[in-house]
Amino acid sequence: MIGLSIPEKLQIFLNESNGVITAAKANQLGTSNERLRLLAKNGELERSAHGVYITPDSFIDRMYIIQLRRPKIVYSHETALFLHDLTDRDPVNYTVTVPTGYNASNLRKDNIYVYTVKKEYHKIDILQIETIFGNMVKVYNLERTICDCLRSRNKIDIAIVNEMFKRYVKRSNKNLNILMQKADMFGITKLLRKYLEVLL
Repeated sequence: MIGLSIPEKLQIFLNESNGVITAAKANQLGTSNERLRLLAKNGELERSAHGVYITPDSFIDRMYIIQLRRPKIVYSHETALFLHDLTDRDPVNYTVTVPTGYNASNLRKDNIYVYTVKKEYHKIDILQIETIFGNMVKVYNLERTICDCLRSRNKIDIAIVNEMFKRYVKRSNKNLNILMQKADMFGITKLLRKYLEVLL
């Protein structure tokens, strides 16, 4: 095992990706699964999750690794609130949204809360946002997140919902027109108006 080193292309990618790579990406760069296994055995890499490898000095960015393993998920609800700085509560268990028909059993086994929406609603309002470790993950935008939380208010702590609205109305990048459009799309316009009338 002595002398087994990380191939140059793989090392360049690891340097640019905060030390994280999927087996699929490594294969594209010319490194086989067997070579990855040997690099992990030799201590050059660590197997962080199924099909995901990290350098030993990397911080384990669980949110990013979950996204790498399951590209269709979009972080939503309380997790999106945290990413958008609309709550200080660091989510212990992440919340994601997947399209109807997606097999979410493994996500639930990993203690991830899963919401399901129609495919046409799943694909819209997505943007990329940085985790605290500097990796990019998919999340719904501000206005969509607020509507999602309002629609699911019976499953979310009311204090979080209230704090969400208080912080949102103070934001310089808020867009009340888009918020109302989203509320109309999801059929919660009256409910949204009740909250906004108190705060605006």
